[in-house]
Amino acid sequence: QAHRAMSGLSMGAMCTKSVTLAHLDMFSYIGLFSGGTIAPDEITDKSKVKLVFMSYGSRERGSDGVKAASEVLNQAGIKSVSYVSPLTAHEWQSWRRSLYEFAMLLFKN
Repeated sequence: QAHRAMSGLSMGAMCTKSVTLAHLDMFSYIGLFSGGTIAPDEITDKSKVKLVFMSYGSRERGSDGVKAASEVLNQAGIKSVSYVSPLTAHEWQSWRRSLYEFAMLLFKN
């Protein structure tokens, strides 16, 4: 669990959210790329989550709220990072940049 991450993009991010939140005993790093956010009350055991990463392209619906969603998680004691890919939409460049940002944060502790 401490060495397992899952991430996905678009519909895959929604699948990632469902799978990881249902199996916190198996995943400690969660990455959602252009596929929603996670609220603190959706995490049943915050001690098992090492990082929630949420991202969007700046031209996507949802990009305006991702920073606030991350701040709410951080205030609840759940480490969270948000990323908005500049000048991109629901496209490969957003997800490529998101993966780059997320990968640098994995397995640091």
